[in-house]
Amino acid sequence: MLRHLWSQAWIRDQRYYDRLVEDAPFLTSNGRLSEHLVDKIILQLNRVYPQVLTDKEAEKFRNPKTRLQRRLSELLRHLQRKGDKDCQEFYRALQSNADWLYILLPSRSSMMRPAFFFACFSVAAGLAFLMYCYSPDVKNTTGVRKVVGFSALGFGRHVKNVLISYMEDTSKKKN
Repeated sequence: MLRHLWSQAWIRDQRYYDRLVEDAPFLTSNGRLSEHLVDKIILQLNRVYPQVLTDKEAEKFRNPKTRLQRRLSELLRHLQRKGDKDCQEFYRALQSNADWLYILLPSRSSMMRPAFFFACFSVAAGLAFLMYCYSPDVKNTTGVRKVVGFSALGFGRHVKNVLISYMEDTSKKKN
């Protein structure tokens, strides 16, 4: 759940125009989008969001005489010129017509990296807290030991074993 919330915050900070610039090479690569799928996206942008693509523009981007990759590249450049809101509507159309492809976009996968950093930082901060609480200089650690002992319940099996063995080692040293 934390990963989902973090990625949603990252999405809000990144402009759709920038995302489309990052995703354009992925989307225009050969075989990524079928002609049928591109036509569905263009029709959705034209019919559901007529402010994004006019009828004349939709006809231009659906012209079967032009190669699919070229039409798609021109469509993406056209949306980038129109602005961030139109790029956002493209992403909505892509998600509703090809959710499997929307999930694989490079801009979406880069959104997950901050969650990994946050998780690693949290573990490091927790270990630093444990090291501080169990330093030999602390005279009365019984209250802290109880708190850390109960917090071990929330960790995985391997971390719990380390915490419990560390608590046992420190109690043996004092006796």
